[in-house]
Amino acid sequence: MAMFVHLTAAADAPRIRRAGIRAASHGQGGARGVYVFPVLPSYTLTHQWMRELGRFDRRGGRVAVHVRLDDAQPVLVGHYGDRRQGTQAAVPAAEAVRRIAALDDPRGWEVFVPRAIGAGEMHRVRAAPQVVGWRYRPDAHGTRPCTCYGCRVRGGYGARRLRERLTHPLDGPPPPTGVLLARLAAAGDPGDPAELQAVLDWFMMLRRRRGPIAELAHLAAHPDPEVRESLVWAVGEWRTPGTAELLVALADDPDPEVREAVARAEGLRRGR
Repeated sequence: MAMFVHLTAAADAPRIRRAGIRAASHGQGGARGVYVFPVLPSYTLTHQWMRELGRFDRRGGRVAVHVRLDDAQPVLVGHYGDRRQGTQAAVPAAEAVRRIAALDDPRGWEVFVPRAIGAGEMHRVRAAPQVVGWRYRPDAHGTRPCTCYGCRVRGGYGARRLRERLTHPLDGPPPPTGVLLARLAAAGDPGDPAELQAVLDWFMMLRRRRGPIAELAHLAAHPDPEVRESLVWAVGEWRTPGTAELLVALADDPDPEVREAVARAEGLRRGR
């Protein structure tokens, strides 16, 4: 039996003890399941995802859920950056443990179990220190932090002082909508992905309830999946007629990151 650890909010611990871990996460190819990591001799490496996961889930402290999986259980293993490229390997659980244990630097690696984990497969649930591991990405410590709207943590410790010290080029009043649409037209067809993403990032930061959906809708067919994902984040909370239909179409996008962005956007729309 292979031993793994799953990190989650302490608020979920009673439900997990009672019924197991739900298949609530999206993995490679859009599959739903549970992210885990092998229990290694290094405590720090075993719990390396603790601080990064804490950036997105602030429901108090986190706990470590140890689970035992059959050695033959099919899983996906790879670096988190391999997920978008679809290059994480499908292997048995025992092989996933062997591959990660053999790495000189396993930071950023993950194991995805494409199903829920039952209560009978859990070994124990315990409290864990909250300051173990890396944030943003491995080796981010010592590099200049990004203070753009998408990267900065609102309300985080020292966030205001950091923004004052490292002013980002995108800070300040956004360009008028007409200027952004002119940049969009000048980008060409299908258009430079970097320029299109820059324009869509501005539309996202406008935080408006309505926008020029008709002028942006054609980007849903752009060949670059990162442009299509940026489109989802730009229009996800708009109430302009046609937005819901655009998101429905993008919900069947071949790229799993785009589909996950649509799912999150729909959750935000229902919560408002």
